[in-house]
Amino acid sequence: MRRSYVIAAGIAMAVTGWILSGQVGGRQSPDTAPAAAAEPEAKLPQVRVRRLVAEERIGELVLFGRTEADRMVKVRAETAAPVAKLAVEKGGRVAKGDVIARLAMDDRRARLAEAEATVEQYRIAYQAALDLSKKSFRSRVSLAQAKAELEAAKAALERIRLDIEHTVIRAPFGGVVDDLPVEVGDYVKVADTVATLIDLDPIVVVGEVGERDVARIRTGGGARVRLATGERLVGAVRYISKMGSTATRTFRVEVAIDNPKGAVAEGVTAELRLPTERVSAHRLSPSVLTLSDEGVVGIKSVDADGRVAFHPVHMIADTPDGIWLGGLPDQITVITVGQEYVRTGQRVHPVPEEAGAEKGPVKGKGKGGGSS
Repeated sequence: MRRSYVIAAGIAMAVTGWILSGQVGGRQSPDTAPAAAAEPEAKLPQVRVRRLVAEERIGELVLFGRTEADRMVKVRAETAAPVAKLAVEKGGRVAKGDVIARLAMDDRRARLAEAEATVEQYRIAYQAALDLSKKSFRSRVSLAQAKAELEAAKAALERIRLDIEHTVIRAPFGGVVDDLPVEVGDYVKVADTVATLIDLDPIVVVGEVGERDVARIRTGGGARVRLATGERLVGAVRYISKMGSTATRTFRVEVAIDNPKGAVAEGVTAELRLPTERVSAHRLSPSVLTLSDEGVVGIKSVDADGRVAFHPVHMIADTPDGIWLGGLPDQITVITVGQEYVRTGQRVHPVPEEAGAEKGPVKGKGKGGGSS
């Protein structure tokens, strides 16, 4: 019995000594130390980055507006009479001076003949008074009266001639007959609208620019326009209002575009892109944009210590090759993949895009989601 206790105690002591021999004075495996040291770095979330250098770029101001006719006139009657003939149709094109409508002459020819006869009568009477006055057979007062009667007759003749001329209604400029509210037989009075004429060459694209940006554009500057129909046009800024709207705090801007065939109609929604000053900018894909906790649009970058930073940006231009962003340092390392998985101030493991392309997609392991 005692012998068994002695054997058990000996085995226990031997095992204890063997364990202690491995912990005290034992050497650490060469592979163990580097693994323990590298463990914190391995747990950092990986993000794909791109090193960028700013480029000089002409800024661009984007506005939304609509097309308008260069001129619009309501052609009105200048005399009263029934409409005898319409020489145009609604939507038709006319040149300057073309006949739009003819009004009935009624008794105008008879009144013209009467006025011409009256003028001739007073012309003879004045000539006789003049001859007698030279021979002192008529007073100067009688001569003056005869002359006044002649001039009044001439004025009446001119009025009837002008009235007859007004029976032919002509286009004041070349354009399109947008509206024709009368029909043959309608009686029109003085100032009644006979037709609405619009001039679509040039077509004018109108937008509203904010008070902070109005100083950035100039009259005569080029402009690019994209219509809601998909058509792209170029023109020039011809007018910038000097009086802002009290309701919207915006200023009217007009861009004139050649439209010789009237292909572009009035009232089409349009996007205007106006060049502004030269600025330093970076070209990036829209996918790199993110939002801060305050809702500010920006991008995230990585500094030399591998920490994430957030940078607010503003868009300078939008092109088929990407967006140009301003408000960034001249040189910056931008996070292009994984920015939504890391927080501002968090340490990350940046992987250059070239290396990332060889190693496969970057895994987002960070905590905190997409907040900045």
